[in-house]
Amino acid sequence: MSWRTKKNWTSIMIHTFLVVGSAAMLLPFAWMVLTAFKTRSESISVNPFYIFPAHGWHFENFVQVWNSYNFLVLYKNTLIMIALRVLCACLTATLAGYSFGRLKFPFKNFFFALILVQMMVPGQIFIIPQYLIVSRLHMMNTQFALVLPGAVTAFGTYLCKQGYQSLPSSLEEAAELDGANIGQRFLYVMLPLTRSSLVSLGIFTALFAYKDLMWPMIVAPKTNCTTLTAALSRLQGQFTSNYPQLMAGAVMAVVPMLILYLIFQKQFVEGIATSGGKL
Repeated sequence: MSWRTKKNWTSIMIHTFLVVGSAAMLLPFAWMVLTAFKTRSESISVNPFYIFPAHGWHFENFVQVWNSYNFLVLYKNTLIMIALRVLCACLTATLAGYSFGRLKFPFKNFFFALILVQMMVPGQIFIIPQYLIVSRLHMMNTQFALVLPGAVTAFGTYLCKQGYQSLPSSLEEAAELDGANIGQRFLYVMLPLTRSSLVSLGIFTALFAYKDLMWPMIVAPKTNCTTLTAALSRLQGQFTSNYPQLMAGAVMAVVPMLILYLIFQKQFVEGIATSGGKL
């Protein structure tokens, strides 16, 4: 077998593997969309040939879910929460990351170790203290309650610290020789060079905020104050569930993130690639 033939077979095998893997990842999404147009009996049928709706496409599932919940309010609450969490996380993380990565102050290593410890423990440990803070401030069913857990992120601080540490110190020294103070060095020299870290942090923060389920259910139980994920959880009953309506709600909940991905596709790919992270 010649080298060119071997290379072609290798390329075919790699592309076949990628196509099969992509189909396996898209199958649950396709099943969700198809189930949203089925009847309730079709959705729970064990007949493997009920892949497509057998008795027509039932758009009333979307209408019933839309009438049950005010999705415009849910969209607004979710998007505002995501935007505020991304803004707060990027602001606090870049300031803390610059402090730990470039400045010298007493007990710096000790405080950074506390941040690392926070990353090692489950996030559910902080639910009760955060709930007490929100409750005693009388901020239940508000955007403040939804944004509070994501306002400061240990992961973001660590990510930004690594980004600032990777920059050469000669850049900051040159700016200092030109008369720039610490604020100017941070704002005009160091911050623009860590754009990839901030993009990565913004993407991860937005995804984590969008998928957050437990916290909105605790601090925003009212329907007009909660988010998409918490509202969808109420479509699932204790003993039985209307799966077509549940899937219809899930399809409508996915739409905003698909639109955001299509708009910021370049930044999304760049942020994931430069951070080396995975979803």
